[in-house]
Amino acid sequence: MTVRIPAALVLEDGRVFRGEAFGATGSTLGEVVFCTGMTGYQETLTDPSYHRQIVVATAPQIGNTGWNDEDDESGRIWVAGYVVRDPARVPSNWRSRRSLPDELARQGVVGVAGVDTRSLTRHIRERGAMRAGVFSGSAFADVDTLVDQVRGGPPMLGADLAGEVSTARPYVVPAVGTVRFRVAALDLGIKSNTPRMLAARGIETHVLPASATADELLAVEPDGVFLSNGPGDPAAMDHAVALTKSVLERRIPLFGICFGNQVLGRALGRGTYKLRYGHRGINIPVIDTATGRVAITAQNHGFALEGEAGERFDTPFGPATVSHYCPNDGCVEGVRALEVPAFGVQYHPEAAAGPHDAALLFDEFLGLMERGSRDA
Repeated sequence: MTVRIPAALVLEDGRVFRGEAFGATGSTLGEVVFCTGMTGYQETLTDPSYHRQIVVATAPQIGNTGWNDEDDESGRIWVAGYVVRDPARVPSNWRSRRSLPDELARQGVVGVAGVDTRSLTRHIRERGAMRAGVFSGSAFADVDTLVDQVRGGPPMLGADLAGEVSTARPYVVPAVGTVRFRVAALDLGIKSNTPRMLAARGIETHVLPASATADELLAVEPDGVFLSNGPGDPAAMDHAVALTKSVLERRIPLFGICFGNQVLGRALGRGTYKLRYGHRGINIPVIDTATGRVAITAQNHGFALEGEAGERFDTPFGPATVSHYCPNDGCVEGVRALEVPAFGVQYHPEAAAGPHDAALLFDEFLGLMERGSRDA
């Protein structure tokens, strides 16, 4: 007979959602957020952008396809905790090697199952993302004590987390076939599928730590520079912003996604702010202001750039424009410099779990490098 261990998600506003232990037992603190993806939970859990976040799965059933050894987006699970409603009792997929709760336990990730995630998601939408904690087993104590622990946890506002998830040493992902271009990718929390997408286009990717200097980046002799996704507050990324400015000054083609888009925006002089509950899922619409084309995108961000759809603004590098926006809330989803070869988007064109509407943005980056090589 399976022993059910009581567990609870405790929010900093005092709300408590009770359930049972899922994965490892113990305690964990983080910012509670919800993800609306109905598939791709393995990619979500291993995405470094979710570092220090307790992720709530809005899809009611999680774990049906188990855990395989091919779909990880990094070398480990990064979420601080995981909250689900109805975990699969038995996984069923030909690629599955073990169950989701077994993998969570193996990596020491504390979770809670049996939670009314619909009610929880509505609460987060109304009150906003906030500090929270998951407690189970011996860590389960008096609720007032647990609320105090949660309120003592670090906030996401002002958090500098990219260095905690970035590679410690540079590495190279070779191109598939003939090498057409070389890209220096600043690892702010890069996902494994990004270098794969670049490699398929004949691009050799040199992945550099978040602490890389301009000299170290230029030593790669890159044809282009890529700014990756990542966790934390973009306002804390002074080093990455300064590095991006040096790239823009040299007119090296540059492409940023998600956190990298925010870093690019700050380098162009735009401010950033914390969203009430963010965009996290694989079903979020984005509109290209130039063409009116709608793409369904994968996203994971709790901060955004200031600006309005189609807005044109001045920067130290010439004019730029807000190139994409989300029709759900008007949030800025992309920026583009008009006189230097640089653009960014707030979503994930490399999303392995899909959708793949935005994958052509890698071809646009390739086009920038092709034009740069002709003009050199």
